[in-house]
Formats: sequence, C-alpha cells, structure tokens
Amino acid sequence: MNFDLNEEQLAVQKMVRDFVANEITPNAKEWDINETFPMDVWKKMGELGIIGTSIPEEYEGSGMDFISHAIVAEELGYGCSSMRGTYSVNISLVAKTILLWGTEEQKKKYIPGIALGEAFGCYGLTEPDSGSDAAAMKSTAEQDGDYYILNGNKMWITHANQSDVFIIFAKTDKDAGARGITAFLVDKGTPGLSTLVTREKIGLRAQDTGEINMDNVRVHKDQLLGPVGRGFVVAMTALDNARYTVAAGCVGTAQAALDIAKEYAKERIQFGKPIATKQLVQQLIANAALDIEMGRLLVHRAGFLKNKDVRNTRETCMAKYFCGEMVNRVTYDMMQILGGYSFSGEYPLERMYRDSRINTLYEGTSQIQQLIIGNSELGMPAF
Repeated sequence: MNFDLNEEQLAVQKMVRDFVANEITPNAKEWDINETFPMDVWKKMGELGIIGTSIPEEYEGSGMDFISHAIVAEELGYGCSSMRGTYSVNISLVAKTILLWGTEEQKKKYIPGIALGEAFGCYGLTEPDSGSDAAAMKSTAEQDGDYYILNGNKMWITHANQSDVFIIFAKTDKDAGARGITAFLVDKGTPGLSTLVTREKIGLRAQDTGEINMDNVRVHKDQLLGPVGRGFVVAMTALDNARYTVAAGCVGTAQAALDIAKEYAKERIQFGKPIATKQLVQQLIANAALDIEMGRLLVHRAGFLKNKDVRNTRETCMAKYFCGEMVNRVTYDMMQILGGYSFSGEYPLERMYRDSRINTLYEGTSQIQQLIIGNSELGMPAF
C-alpha cells in the first residue's frame, strides 16, 4: 500500500480544502445558529464536481476512487460536519446504494441529479422502535398486483424534508425477520408520503433531519431496489459505505480541533510563557495528533480495500468505531486547552464538540461496530 496521495487525489484535496476555507468555514457558525442548510453553497459544490467525485462519469460523476471519496469527507468535516453529513448521506447511503443495487433505468433516473447537487436522497431505515435491531422494523409493504402499499414511520432521517427520492425499507414478509425486508425507491410527492422536521438537535443543526410517515403509499414494482426479501442486505452494504465517510469526516473535524488548539496554545500566555511550553498541554496535543493519524490510516486502509472491490466490512467498522470515539476524545481535550474560551461561540470548538457526539450513534453505534468486529474475529455472532 502506497501512503502517498497521487496527483489526482492531491488535486481533489486542494480543490475541496480551498472551497471549504472560502465558502464553508466562515459561514458554518451562522448555519448552525439558524439551523439552515446552505443550498447555494451545495449547488456550487455540485458545479465544481465535489459532490460526485466518486460517482462514475456515465452518471455525471468524476469517476474517482474511494480515497478521493474519503478526502472530500475529511475536508468537509474540517469545515462543517453538517455539510459532511449531507455529503455522506447523498453519496454513500443513497447514490452508491442505487449504483450497486439499482436497475440501469433507476441509476439514470436518480444518480446524476444527486451527483450534480441538483437533487437529494435519503435513507429510511431507522424507526421509533427499531434502531440497532433493524430487523424489528414495523413498516410494511403489502403487494397489490403490480404495486406495493407501504405503511409505517421512520425517524432521525437525514434529508427527510428536502429529498427527491427516498430509499425506504419495509417488511414484505412480517414473519421472516431480516429476510422479510425489501427496499423501495419512493419519489417525492407520492400520495400518502409526508415528512416532519426535527429541530433543536444538539449538533448537526444545519443539516436537515426529520421523520417520514407513510400512509398507504402506493409504489410500482419497478421501484423495488434489489430483489424482494433482500432489503436487509441492501441496507448493510449501504452502511459499509456510509460508515467510511463518517470515519473520514471525524478525522477532518478532529484535525480542525487540533489546529485551533495548537494556534491558541502558542499565543496564550500563562505563568510568563505560552501554554504550548507546558508538559501537560503538549501531552494533550501529542495524544490528539496520534489519534488523528491512526484514524486517517484506518480510513485509508478501508479505502484501499474498497478500491480493490473486496469485502471490507471489518476494516470499515474498525475505522468508524475508532474515529467516532476518537473525535469525541480530541474535541474534548482541545476544549481543555482553550479553557473557558472553548465554552463560548468565540471559537468553533464548541460546535465541533456538539457535532462530534452523533458519530458514536448513527450508522451503527460504537457498540454495534464492536460486535461486528468481534464476530469477524471469532466467527460467532452476538446478535
């Protein structure tokens, strides 16, 4: 494995880094306070090809590799986790899932708009009574000739209120457990489909989150995503991609927190010297730098395997588990260096700290990642 980025990857990194510095970082605080998503900035990203970097050219993407995909997520995470989360869901959870499981007609219908930043998609798996235990979902899909009638509720869904296409998971066989789940593509505006905004979140406040309600939503069989009864497998492959960009985004946020703390430590004078000269401050900085480097290596290791198109669930779960916990440690410790200043909006650390908390919860909690890794090591599932 070559640890150096190639010319194309370096070009992607520079382009996204410059864009984040100019368009995202200066505005992230305002978006967070007002709980608003910057559609104008998102469209600029689409025009520059930032959103569709890892989507094939035939579907209006740039056809780049998974390392470039991680680079985009890391740089977005550096500037604003809400923007990184929006990128992760649109590309990792939705576009790449349609790319893997969709028919050619479905790919041409949905992926180009998402890659260009002109459309949004969401991933409807979580329900009020089923989170980690996805097979316990209560949403149903009853066949009626060439159609399926969907009923049920989804919650904590990113882009629920602004999506043009919804990937919905529902039970086509209530008694078959995970094998009874099927995935559907549901268009915005389908009768019986409604959404509700979720506000006052602790973090990711600029990112749209909401509930999905289905009341006799009628969907044609052509809108099946993958075979009937294979929805659980569809969902898990989607999560393999989503966990990857979550992990990469965590690296970016942690790096931003470290950079802020380093600059502050050099300027803050206590006891006659910059606090950067103090041993315990250097210990916090050293631990953070080590954590970030380990996280980045885990992400790129998973990306290396993804580029080879080999199974990478274990490595992706390791990256997501480590980085999700790591970004919480790093933002916490960097706040310690800034002291009271970190408790105010004067520095973006308080937002980074709030945004980081979700990373141990969504796309599978840290405990779920541990169980998946444990199963991989022992060959004995805990589920």
